Amino acid sequence: MPATEALLEVRDLAFSYGDREAVCGVSFEIRRGEIFGLLGPNGAGKTTTIACIAGLRRPSRGSLLLHGTPFEPALRGAHRGRLGLVPQEVALYEELTARENLEFFGSLTGLGGQALGEAVDRGLALAGLADRARDRVAAYSGGMKRRLNLAAGDLHGPDLLLLDEPTVGVDPQSRSHLFESLRALAGGGRTLLYTTHYMEEAQRLCDRLAILDHGKVLGVGTAAELARAAGLPGADLEAVFLKMTGRRLRDE
Repeated sequence: MPATEALLEVRDLAFSYGDREAVCGVSFEIRRGEIFGLLGPNGAGKTTTIACIAGLRRPSRGSLLLHGTPFEPALRGAHRGRLGLVPQEVALYEELTARENLEFFGSLTGLGGQALGEAVDRGLALAGLADRARDRVAAYSGGMKRRLNLAAGDLHGPDLLLLDEPTVGVDPQSRSHLFESLRALAGGGRTLLYTTHYMEEAQRLCDRLAILDHGKVLGVGTAAELARAAGLPGADLEAVFLKMTGRRLRDE
């Protein structure tokens, strides 16, 4: 498949919480092998969009295509199995060791025997935790847990890895390690959808981005393309983001 061909197509996606439409006709495509960023202020609809793609929410409207074929992760377990999810909240068992966590999560994806052992070893290396594999997660720092969280989401080699604010609350060293791990995954052919509040992260990591606000896509493209579309050629991503979404505080 050419690198420019869409891996995932999101078409007119919508989802409502009661009378409030949180995602309002979102459309974009993610190309194979890229890191695609999803940016937006608080309440913009990023996490709900991720939840719909991951199959945690069933869209009220719209469709998904994976490799050009209909994709229904909310309805089909086999479709969900083609995704990896690194959620905003750390999803690990603290009473288990790092290796035991990865063995458990790997078994849930259908891995077993030698394939599971090899996947766990790769995950520990990805997280930089091979020398702490037998320590209980309860003894880990926040950054170590975040790194293990990433490894757990990628264990089964998913077609698309979804990352929802994966660097919240981590120290600079762990953040740098996470960046290196994400680049290594993309360099190895993995496709990533990455949401963040941090403009510097997005500019540093993402090949292309979509900016959301009030549940709608305001723009899609590289950072340079978004800057030109906003009438700010050469500006950094933070300036472009503020121009598109405004400076009003989003504390709700």
